[in-house]
Amino acid sequence: MKFEAIRKETVILNPQKEMTERRIPSEIRIDPLTGRTARICHFMKLQWEKPDFDALVAGTEAWCPFCGDKVLEITPCFPRDLIAEGRMQKDDMVIFPNIAPYDSIGAVATFGARHYIPMTAFTPAHMADAFGFVLEFFRRVAAAGHPESVYHIVNWNYMPPAGSSLIHPHLQVFSTSTAPNLMRQEIEASQNYRDAHGSTYWDDLVAAEKDSGQRYLGRIGRTHWMTAFAPMGVAGDVLAVVEDARCTLDLTVEDLKDMATGLARLMDAYDKMGLYSFNMNFFTAVWGDDHFRFHLIFSPRTFFNQKLGTPDIGALRNLFNETLCMAYPEEINALLKKGF
Repeated sequence: MKFEAIRKETVILNPQKEMTERRIPSEIRIDPLTGRTARICHFMKLQWEKPDFDALVAGTEAWCPFCGDKVLEITPCFPRDLIAEGRMQKDDMVIFPNIAPYDSIGAVATFGARHYIPMTAFTPAHMADAFGFVLEFFRRVAAAGHPESVYHIVNWNYMPPAGSSLIHPHLQVFSTSTAPNLMRQEIEASQNYRDAHGSTYWDDLVAAEKDSGQRYLGRIGRTHWMTAFAPMGVAGDVLAVVEDARCTLDLTVEDLKDMATGLARLMDAYDKMGLYSFNMNFFTAVWGDDHFRFHLIFSPRTFFNQKLGTPDIGALRNLFNETLCMAYPEEINALLKKGF
Protein backbone atom coordinates (compact mmCIF):
# COMPACT_ATOMS: atom_id res chain seq x y z
CA MET A 1 0.00 0.00 0.00
CA LYS A 2 1.62 3.25 -1.15
CA PHE A 3 0.60 6.60 0.28
CA GLU A 4 2.44 8.97 -2.04
CA ALA A 5 2.59 12.74 -1.66
CA ILE A 6 4.50 15.30 -3.72
CA ARG A 7 5.52 18.10 -1.38
CA LYS A 8 5.81 21.59 -2.82
CA GLU A 9 6.58 25.06 -1.57
CA THR A 10 5.65 28.55 -2.72
CA VAL A 11 7.97 31.47 -1.94
CA ILE A 12 6.53 34.98 -1.69
CA LEU A 13 7.79 38.34 -0.41
CA ASN A 14 5.46 39.79 2.18
CA PRO A 15 4.91 43.57 1.77
CA GLN A 16 3.40 43.77 5.25
CA LYS A 17 6.67 42.59 6.74
CA GLU A 18 9.18 44.63 4.73
CA MET A 19 9.25 42.13 1.88
CA THR A 20 10.56 39.35 4.09
CA GLU A 21 10.45 35.92 2.59
CA ARG A 22 7.56 33.64 3.39
CA ARG A 23 7.41 29.97 2.45
CA ILE A 24 4.01 28.33 2.00
CA PRO A 25 3.82 24.50 1.87
CA SER A 26 1.40 22.40 -0.15
CA GLU A 27 1.03 18.77 -1.15
CA ILE A 28 -0.27 16.82 -4.08
CA ARG A 29 -1.48 13.47 -2.82
CA ILE A 30 -2.04 10.46 -5.03
CA ASP A 31 -4.97 8.19 -4.27
CA PRO A 32 -3.50 4.71 -3.68
CA LEU A 33 -6.16 2.97 -5.76
CA THR A 34 -7.04 5.14 -8.76
CA GLY A 35 -4.07 7.50 -9.03
CA ARG A 36 -6.46 10.47 -8.71
CA THR A 37 -4.65 13.52 -7.34
CA ALA A 38 -5.78 15.85 -4.57
CA ARG A 39 -4.18 19.10 -3.50
CA ILE A 40 -3.67 19.87 0.18
CA CYS A 41 -3.34 23.65 0.32
CA HIS A 42 -5.03 26.95 1.24
CA PHE A 43 -4.42 26.06 4.86
CA MET A 44 -6.81 27.68 7.31
CA LYS A 45 -8.29 27.10 10.72
CA LEU A 46 -11.04 24.51 10.47
CA GLN A 47 -13.71 26.78 11.84
CA TRP A 48 -16.64 28.28 9.97
CA GLU A 49 -19.51 30.57 10.91
CA LYS A 50 -22.97 29.06 10.71
CA PRO A 51 -25.82 31.01 9.13
CA ASP A 52 -29.00 32.15 10.81
CA PHE A 53 -30.94 28.93 10.37
CA ASP A 54 -34.27 30.52 11.29
CA ALA A 55 -33.80 33.01 8.45
CA LEU A 56 -32.54 30.32 6.07
CA VAL A 57 -35.51 28.02 6.68
CA ALA A 58 -38.21 30.67 7.07
CA GLY A 59 -40.95 30.41 4.46
CA THR A 60 -39.53 27.37 2.67
CA GLU A 61 -42.14 25.04 4.14
CA ALA A 62 -44.89 26.88 2.26
CA TRP A 63 -43.66 25.75 -1.15
CA CYS A 64 -41.97 22.50 -0.15
CA PRO A 65 -43.33 19.60 -2.26
CA PHE A 66 -42.49 17.06 0.48
CA CYS A 67 -44.49 18.68 3.28
CA GLY A 68 -47.95 17.76 4.51
CA ASP A 69 -50.38 16.21 2.06
CA LYS A 70 -48.45 17.59 -0.91
CA VAL A 71 -46.03 14.68 -0.91
CA LEU A 72 -48.96 12.39 -1.83
CA GLU A 73 -50.70 14.89 -4.10
CA ILE A 74 -48.06 16.34 -6.41
CA THR A 75 -45.24 13.78 -6.47
CA PRO A 76 -45.32 11.22 -9.32
CA CYS A 77 -45.90 7.48 -9.06
CA PHE A 78 -43.96 4.49 -10.32
CA PRO A 79 -45.37 2.24 -13.05
CA ARG A 80 -47.53 -0.49 -11.55
CA ASP A 81 -45.28 -3.27 -12.82
CA LEU A 82 -42.41 -1.82 -10.76
CA ILE A 83 -44.12 -0.58 -7.58
CA ALA A 84 -47.71 -1.77 -7.57
CA GLU A 85 -48.96 0.86 -5.11
CA GLY A 86 -47.30 3.69 -7.05
CA ARG A 87 -45.34 5.09 -4.12
CA MET A 88 -43.76 3.28 -1.19
CA GLN A 89 -44.68 4.44 2.32
CA LYS A 90 -43.30 3.49 5.72
CA ASP A 91 -44.54 5.48 8.71
CA ASP A 92 -44.13 9.07 7.45
CA MET A 93 -41.32 8.28 5.00
CA VAL A 94 -42.17 8.14 1.30
CA ILE A 95 -40.31 6.91 -1.81
CA PHE A 96 -41.48 8.18 -5.18
CA PRO A 97 -39.97 8.74 -8.65
CA ASN A 98 -37.54 11.61 -9.07
CA ILE A 99 -39.13 14.09 -11.48
CA ALA A 100 -35.57 14.97 -12.60
CA PRO A 101 -34.02 11.47 -12.64
CA TYR A 102 -30.36 10.64 -13.05
CA ASP A 103 -31.19 7.35 -14.74
CA SER A 104 -34.06 5.08 -15.78
CA ILE A 105 -34.75 4.11 -12.16
CA GLY A 106 -34.46 7.28 -10.11
CA ALA A 107 -36.26 7.96 -6.86
CA VAL A 108 -36.49 10.33 -3.92
CA ALA A 109 -36.77 9.01 -0.36
CA THR A 110 -37.91 11.50 2.26
CA PHE A 111 -36.79 11.24 5.88
CA GLY A 112 -40.38 11.86 6.94
CA ALA A 113 -42.77 14.72 7.46
CA ARG A 114 -40.47 17.04 9.42
CA HIS A 115 -39.46 19.91 7.15
CA TYR A 116 -36.15 20.90 8.75
CA ILE A 117 -33.88 18.58 10.71
CA PRO A 118 -30.61 20.12 11.98
CA MET A 119 -27.57 18.02 11.12
CA THR A 120 -27.01 17.00 14.73
CA ALA A 121 -30.67 16.01 15.17
CA PHE A 122 -30.44 13.00 12.85
CA THR A 123 -30.43 10.01 15.19
CA PRO A 124 -28.76 6.73 14.26
CA ALA A 125 -32.14 4.98 14.49
CA HIS A 126 -33.77 7.46 12.10
CA MET A 127 -30.98 7.18 9.52
CA ALA A 128 -30.86 3.38 9.78
CA ASP A 129 -34.64 3.22 9.21
CA ALA A 130 -34.34 5.47 6.13
CA PHE A 131 -31.49 3.39 4.69
CA GLY A 132 -33.42 0.20 5.37
CA PHE A 133 -36.48 1.61 3.61
CA VAL A 134 -34.31 2.42 0.58
CA LEU A 135 -32.94 -1.14 0.58
CA GLU A 136 -36.54 -2.40 0.42
CA PHE A 137 -36.99 -0.30 -2.72
CA PHE A 138 -33.79 -1.69 -4.27
CA ARG A 139 -34.86 -5.25 -3.53
CA ARG A 140 -38.21 -4.66 -5.17
CA VAL A 141 -36.51 -3.27 -8.27
CA ALA A 142 -34.29 -6.36 -8.31
CA ALA A 143 -37.26 -8.70 -7.80
CA ALA A 144 -39.01 -7.05 -10.75
CA GLY A 145 -36.10 -8.13 -12.94
CA HIS A 146 -35.52 -4.60 -14.20
CA PRO A 147 -32.43 -4.41 -16.47
CA GLU A 148 -31.16 -1.35 -14.56
CA SER A 149 -31.04 -3.33 -11.31
CA VAL A 150 -27.23 -3.55 -11.28
CA TYR A 151 -25.68 -0.82 -9.12
CA HIS A 152 -27.86 0.47 -6.29
CA ILE A 153 -26.77 3.94 -5.23
CA VAL A 154 -27.77 6.42 -2.54
CA ASN A 155 -26.76 10.09 -2.70
CA TRP A 156 -27.41 12.47 0.16
CA ASN A 157 -27.13 16.20 -0.51
CA TYR A 158 -27.84 17.86 2.83
CA MET A 159 -28.58 21.61 2.79
CA PRO A 160 -27.83 24.18 0.05
CA PRO A 161 -23.99 24.20 0.20
CA ALA A 162 -24.12 20.50 -0.73
CA GLY A 163 -26.34 21.06 -3.75
CA SER A 164 -29.74 20.53 -2.19
CA SER A 165 -32.44 22.80 -3.59
CA LEU A 166 -34.81 21.85 -0.75
CA ILE A 167 -34.47 22.13 3.02
CA HIS A 168 -36.68 19.09 3.61
CA PRO A 169 -34.23 16.19 4.17
CA HIS A 170 -34.30 13.47 1.54
CA LEU A 171 -32.11 10.91 -0.21
CA GLN A 172 -31.63 10.61 -3.94
CA VAL A 173 -31.82 6.95 -4.88
CA PHE A 174 -31.18 5.22 -8.16
CA SER A 175 -30.49 1.83 -9.71
CA THR A 176 -28.36 1.83 -12.83
CA SER A 177 -26.44 -0.41 -15.19
CA THR A 178 -24.03 2.50 -15.80
CA ALA A 179 -21.64 3.08 -12.90
CA PRO A 180 -20.74 6.75 -12.24
CA ASN A 181 -17.21 7.80 -13.18
CA LEU A 182 -15.33 7.49 -9.91
CA MET A 183 -17.19 4.36 -8.86
CA ARG A 184 -16.41 2.74 -12.21
CA GLN A 185 -12.74 3.68 -11.86
CA GLU A 186 -12.63 2.22 -8.36
CA ILE A 187 -14.25 -1.04 -9.49
CA GLU A 188 -11.80 -1.42 -12.38
CA ALA A 189 -8.79 -0.44 -10.26
CA SER A 190 -9.85 -2.88 -7.52
CA GLN A 191 -9.85 -5.71 -10.05
CA ASN A 192 -6.43 -4.62 -11.34
CA TYR A 193 -5.11 -4.55 -7.77
CA ARG A 194 -6.42 -8.07 -7.15
CA ASP A 195 -4.78 -9.29 -10.36
CA ALA A 196 -1.46 -7.67 -9.47
CA HIS A 197 -1.28 -8.42 -5.74
CA GLY A 198 -3.57 -11.40 -5.17
CA SER A 199 -5.39 -9.58 -2.36
CA THR A 200 -8.28 -7.16 -1.95
CA TYR A 201 -7.32 -3.49 -2.00
CA TRP A 202 -9.98 -2.49 0.51
CA ASP A 203 -8.91 -5.11 3.05
CA ASP A 204 -5.30 -4.06 2.60
CA LEU A 205 -6.26 -0.38 2.97
CA VAL A 206 -8.07 -1.02 6.26
CA ALA A 207 -5.11 -3.02 7.57
CA ALA A 208 -2.61 -0.32 6.54
CA GLU A 209 -4.67 2.51 8.04
CA LYS A 210 -5.18 0.60 11.30
CA ASP A 211 -1.45 -0.10 11.45
CA SER A 212 -0.36 3.51 10.87
CA GLY A 213 -3.06 5.07 13.05
CA GLN A 214 -2.68 8.41 11.28
CA ARG A 215 -6.10 8.42 9.63
CA TYR A 216 -7.98 5.48 11.17
CA LEU A 217 -10.92 6.55 13.33
CA GLY A 218 -12.32 3.26 14.55
CA ARG A 219 -14.48 0.24 13.94
CA ILE A 220 -18.23 -0.02 14.47
CA GLY A 221 -19.45 -3.58 13.87
CA ARG A 222 -17.86 -4.61 10.58
CA THR A 223 -17.58 -1.00 9.36
CA HIS A 224 -14.14 0.66 9.42
CA TRP A 225 -13.95 4.47 9.50
CA MET A 226 -10.99 6.60 8.38
CA THR A 227 -10.19 10.01 6.98
CA ALA A 228 -9.32 9.75 3.28
CA PHE A 229 -5.66 10.12 2.33
CA ALA A 230 -6.52 12.06 -0.86
CA PRO A 231 -9.83 13.77 0.01
CA MET A 232 -12.22 15.40 -2.41
CA GLY A 233 -13.82 17.86 0.04
CA VAL A 234 -12.28 21.10 1.32
CA ALA A 235 -12.69 19.91 4.93
CA GLY A 236 -11.62 16.35 4.21
CA ASP A 237 -13.62 13.19 3.55
CA VAL A 238 -14.39 10.23 5.77
CA LEU A 239 -14.43 6.76 4.26
CA ALA A 240 -16.33 3.85 5.80
CA VAL A 241 -15.52 0.38 4.44
CA VAL A 242 -17.82 -2.55 5.27
CA GLU A 243 -16.05 -5.88 5.75
CA ASP A 244 -17.08 -8.66 3.34
CA ALA A 245 -19.80 -6.57 1.69
CA ARG A 246 -19.39 -6.15 -2.06
CA CYS A 247 -22.56 -4.28 -2.89
CA THR A 248 -25.48 -2.39 -1.41
CA LEU A 249 -27.68 -5.49 -1.30
CA ASP A 250 -25.05 -7.26 0.84
CA LEU A 251 -25.73 -4.84 3.72
CA THR A 252 -27.48 -6.20 6.79
CA VAL A 253 -29.75 -4.43 9.26
CA GLU A 254 -26.83 -4.30 11.67
CA ASP A 255 -24.59 -2.75 9.01
CA LEU A 256 -27.13 0.01 8.48
CA LYS A 257 -27.24 0.71 12.22
CA ASP A 258 -23.45 0.79 12.38
CA MET A 259 -23.20 3.12 9.39
CA ALA A 260 -25.82 5.42 10.90
CA THR A 261 -23.98 5.46 14.23
CA GLY A 262 -20.74 6.50 12.53
CA LEU A 263 -22.48 9.17 10.48
CA ALA A 264 -24.07 10.66 13.60
CA ARG A 265 -20.65 10.91 15.23
CA LEU A 266 -19.20 12.62 12.17
CA MET A 267 -22.09 15.09 12.00
CA ASP A 268 -21.54 16.03 15.63
CA ALA A 269 -17.80 16.52 15.13
CA TYR A 270 -18.12 18.61 11.97
CA ASP A 271 -20.90 20.66 13.58
CA LYS A 272 -18.37 21.73 16.21
CA MET A 273 -16.25 23.14 13.36
CA GLY A 274 -19.20 25.23 12.18
CA LEU A 275 -20.01 23.00 9.21
CA TYR A 276 -23.66 22.15 8.62
CA SER A 277 -23.85 20.63 5.14
CA PHE A 278 -22.50 17.50 3.48
CA ASN A 279 -22.63 15.00 0.64
CA MET A 280 -22.77 11.29 1.37
CA ASN A 281 -22.63 8.60 -1.32
CA PHE A 282 -22.79 4.81 -1.43
CA PHE A 283 -20.06 3.19 -3.54
CA THR A 284 -21.08 -0.30 -4.65
CA ALA A 285 -20.07 -3.06 -7.02
CA VAL A 286 -22.29 -6.07 -7.77
CA TRP A 287 -22.78 -9.44 -6.13
CA GLY A 288 -19.78 -11.62 -6.94
CA ASP A 289 -17.27 -8.76 -7.28
CA ASP A 290 -15.04 -10.18 -4.56
CA HIS A 291 -12.29 -7.66 -5.39
CA PHE A 292 -14.49 -4.81 -4.13
CA ARG A 293 -15.89 -3.69 -0.78
CA PHE A 294 -18.97 -1.56 -0.31
CA HIS A 295 -18.07 1.79 1.18
CA LEU A 296 -19.56 5.19 1.74
CA ILE A 297 -17.91 8.59 1.61
CA PHE A 298 -18.99 11.47 3.83
CA SER A 299 -17.82 14.85 2.56
CA PRO A 300 -18.64 18.12 4.39
CA ARG A 301 -19.54 21.11 2.21
CA THR A 302 -19.34 24.83 2.78
CA PHE A 303 -19.25 28.20 1.07
CA PHE A 304 -15.88 29.86 0.48
CA ASN A 305 -17.71 33.14 1.04
CA GLN A 306 -20.99 32.79 2.90
CA LYS A 307 -22.19 36.35 2.15
CA LEU A 308 -21.69 35.90 -1.59
CA GLY A 309 -22.74 32.26 -1.66
CA THR A 310 -19.41 31.30 -3.24
CA PRO A 311 -19.37 27.49 -3.62
CA ASP A 312 -16.44 25.39 -2.47
CA ILE A 313 -16.03 23.97 -5.98
CA GLY A 314 -14.31 26.17 -8.56
CA ALA A 315 -12.60 25.68 -11.91
CA LEU A 316 -9.93 23.37 -10.48
CA ARG A 317 -12.53 20.82 -9.40
CA ASN A 318 -15.24 21.52 -11.95
CA LEU A 319 -13.12 21.32 -15.10
CA PHE A 320 -9.90 19.55 -14.10
CA ASN A 321 -11.58 17.26 -11.52
CA GLU A 322 -8.66 18.17 -9.25
CA THR A 323 -9.70 18.35 -5.64
CA LEU A 324 -8.63 20.69 -2.88
CA CYS A 325 -8.52 20.20 0.88
CA MET A 326 -7.66 23.05 3.22
CA ALA A 327 -6.01 20.97 5.95
CA TYR A 328 -3.97 17.80 6.29
CA PRO A 329 -6.30 14.78 6.64
CA GLU A 330 -4.26 13.70 9.65
CA GLU A 331 -5.12 16.98 11.43
CA ILE A 332 -8.78 16.57 10.53
CA ASN A 333 -8.59 13.03 11.89
CA ALA A 334 -7.42 14.33 15.27
CA LEU A 335 -10.46 16.62 15.48
CA LEU A 336 -12.89 13.88 14.47
CA LYS A 337 -11.40 11.22 16.73
CA LYS A 338 -12.29 13.22 19.86
CA GLY A 339 -15.94 12.30 19.36
CA PHE A 340 -15.52 8.97 17.62
